[in-house]
Amino acid sequence: MNSLEIINLNVYYGNRHVIKGINLKIPQKVVFAIIGPSGSGKSTLLRAINRLIELDEDAKVEGDVRLFKKSIYEMDPREVRRRIGMVFQQPNPFPHMSIYDNVALGPRLNKLVRNKEELDYLVEWALKKAALWDEVKDRLGDLASKLSGGQQQRLCIARALALKPDVLLLDEPTSALDPVSTAKIENLLLELKKSYTVVIVTHRIQQAARIGDYTAFLLDGKLVEVGDTAQIFVNPKDRRTEAYITGRFG
Repeated sequence: MNSLEIINLNVYYGNRHVIKGINLKIPQKVVFAIIGPSGSGKSTLLRAINRLIELDEDAKVEGDVRLFKKSIYEMDPREVRRRIGMVFQQPNPFPHMSIYDNVALGPRLNKLVRNKEELDYLVEWALKKAALWDEVKDRLGDLASKLSGGQQQRLCIARALALKPDVLLLDEPTSALDPVSTAKIENLLLELKKSYTVVIVTHRIQQAARIGDYTAFLLDGKLVEVGDTAQIFVNPKDRRTEAYITGRFG
């Protein structure tokens, strides 16, 4: 079964047609990379998948997105955003909250735990899943702002995982990070795909090649090509895909 199915999706910002009739199936437990030049609609597509787009009053969405065959528009938006987690380009932990409280806030608000013992277990579990526990277990009360950029991004991933999502969306999660932190995030995503569907927007072509099981190429709001990552990079079917991944444009 596919985790996500996107059906004839169109997104408008006012009179601007940003996403143009996209149809896409995303399998379970894979890393699915979305590439394309700036302004091609990659981030907008992610925001439509978990209904964050609706927070922009200028946005209008047509078509459907299905999570395990159920339309997200038949679900409460809060439930959609819990089950389809999102991590953004810039690490955005709550800076005036502790490391612990950053992870604990979502489960508390969503009443996913019954007591402090369950919450402690969930916070530890999420930080371990995000490969951060060993680095912070002795300073959970420290402010999140004291962490490095790479650690803050892994904290944001832990915060999303604590809500027990089905799908994890990441919008250029390593663009602000150094190569060492980037490698840690990439290795983490390869580990997470054993349990989750991971959808990553990246402007780093080689990142998609390194960690993507499947890759989709967007251009001017349209889906140009999608397929197995090796096929996309070695034998693309569309000349525009080849031009982009070889650096001739974009």
